[in-house]
Amino acid sequence: MLQIRPVSDLRNKFSEIENIVSTNRHPVFLTKNGYGTMVVMSLDLYESLTDNIEARLDEADFQSESSDKRLSHEEVFSNLRSKIKTAR
Repeated sequence: MLQIRPVSDLRNKFSEIENIVSTNRHPVFLTKNGYGTMVVMSLDLYESLTDNIEARLDEADFQSESSDKRLSHEEVFSNLRSKIKTAR
C-alpha cells in the first residue's frame, strides 16, 4: 500500500515510518506543502534496487579499461533504439 506522509511525520512519527520501511519493505513518500520532496526506504530495499546498477557500472568500467574502442553518442543511442524496437 502506497504510503504518503507529510515531511513533519519524519520528525514526529519516526518510529512508525521506520517500522513501515523496515518491516513491510515499502517506501514512504514524504511531502512538503502538498508536493513530493523525498522517499524514505530501508537499506535492504535500496540495495535491491541498486545492486544490478552497480554491477553493470563495474562491468562497464572493466570493459573501458580493457579496450581502446570508444563509441559516439549516435552509435550508442542507435544501438539502444534498435534493441528497444526488437523487444516490442
